Amino acid sequence: MNLKSVVINEKMALESLLVKLEKQHEFVVKNDVFNMDSIVRDINDSLKEIAKIEMERRNITSGEDMSKIVEELGDGELEGEYREVKKLLHALELQKSTNELLIKQGLRYTNKMLQYINPDRSAKTYGVYGKMRK
Repeated sequence: MNLKSVVINEKMALESLLVKLEKQHEFVVKNDVFNMDSIVRDINDSLKEIAKIEMERRNITSGEDMSKIVEELGDGELEGEYREVKKLLHALELQKSTNELLIKQGLRYTNKMLQYINPDRSAKTYGVYGKMRK
């Protein structure tokens, strides 16, 4: 396999992962717990595929800096594909952080609601300074 085909395969795998992360975002916003659980498996499968492609790329490039190799080859199509991969990586990072933030917000809200429903029933005592400890 040559470097161009590996980069194209990586781009397709990253696009697939981005679609799955966007679906996850949709499920998080809709609070669809069962579909959120199922999409996690799909995301993990995509990540495994990307890792396999990444290993192929590293074997071809011998661990050298990819941008330097692309520049040295001077192949316009390869440069375009590499730029697309970099854009996709940025979009994936943004989508992942957005999803994480929404999930954390949902968990915080759920924990607060559980605290209101089932408050702490331990005995409250006064401390040395006359303030109540929880």
